[in-house]
Amino acid sequence: MSKPVIKVENLSKKYVIQHQQDSYKTFRGAITDAAKSIVRAVTPRSRNSISLDREEYWALNDVSFQIQQGDRVGIIGRNGAGKSTLLKILSRITEPTTGKIRISGRVASLLEVGTGFHPELTGRENIFLNGAILGMSKSEIKRKFDEIVDFAEIDKFLDTPVKRYSSGMYVRLAFAVAAHLEPEILIVDEVLAVGDAQFQKKCLGKMGEVGKEGRTVIFVSHNMQAVRRLCTQAIYLERGVTLPVNDVEDAISRYSSQASMSAFDVDLDLMRRNSGFGDKARLLRLNLATNTTFSYGEPLDLIFTVQCFQHISDLAIGIGFETLDGNRVMTLDSDHEQPALEMPAGVHEIHFHLPRNPLHPNIYSVSPAVLSNACLLDYIPGDITWEVGSGPRDTVGDRGYGGCRLPIKVLVSSHAR
Repeated sequence: MSKPVIKVENLSKKYVIQHQQDSYKTFRGAITDAAKSIVRAVTPRSRNSISLDREEYWALNDVSFQIQQGDRVGIIGRNGAGKSTLLKILSRITEPTTGKIRISGRVASLLEVGTGFHPELTGRENIFLNGAILGMSKSEIKRKFDEIVDFAEIDKFLDTPVKRYSSGMYVRLAFAVAAHLEPEILIVDEVLAVGDAQFQKKCLGKMGEVGKEGRTVIFVSHNMQAVRRLCTQAIYLERGVTLPVNDVEDAISRYSSQASMSAFDVDLDLMRRNSGFGDKARLLRLNLATNTTFSYGEPLDLIFTVQCFQHISDLAIGIGFETLDGNRVMTLDSDHEQPALEMPAGVHEIHFHLPRNPLHPNIYSVSPAVLSNACLLDYIPGDITWEVGSGPRDTVGDRGYGGCRLPIKVLVSSHAR
């Protein structure tokens, strides 16, 4: 049996979170701090405690696994599971707190937009810089240069400093460099979500080629169709711990079931507002109805709890969904093709029903609002994130990119010649 190219043993990573206090304190705050200091003085400290102002957070806890040469491995888990921390350790960006990691071969990583390029250098100069960092000779880089430029589709901007590139151009060049300069191990995070659908397909195809050439690919994505298409193995993370899975489908099933069971109940009343919002009507709560999931293609029922402080004759509820790079992909309005709501003063629940959730698996920023006569009465500006999972109807394969997919009626009219 060949030796593994990556061997991780009992890997853990601890962060210490410092809770800083504001420099400006009220009299009440000073009294509170004095009381806390008394409690510290008389209360025995537990072994795991640091202080009341500092907190230990274990992003990874006793993680162990092996990856063989040529494996295409999907790392799957929800937000906060430890995926990004694990990739940073594998990429030698950060050190583990405890445990061992052995890596055989050159590693090229694409973890986030902006990683690995010097903003003042041109695209051409950054290609040679990255190749040198990977230990390649100038002749080796020249041999791959035209392929990189063609793949990235940035030939017109090759001699422009990359600080002037759009995020899409940046990602195209960064991926092309990482994939073509022949690293033994290629690590790619969710950064590809910045690119358009056609480029994402192109990247998945290239990663498949890299794996077939005997090189190792490690891929993190919330798009389970992309994981299903590319990966031959899977590692499933939950709260910093690896859970056993039989294969890729088993990991996807576990991820999807966890996503569908996740609670979505947001206390909007406590969230920040700009001045002038929430005086006439206020959003109190946004939650999912019972037995509703976040899975693509499944029924979706949202419940808004709103308090009206006076009678409002033309109230409307709206909610927008945007990708994390700011592209609006879906808007739902209560007054779309139907009358506005007439609401007396009081607390009301307003239900939205979609027979099929049209949003593809991804993470979305959610912005709910209350309006009257097209004027905002209350608005939560994108502080909520919503993660859509892969449901049983998520069977569109390589076409499953973009924001929404809606059912349509298709009519065929044939004419004999």
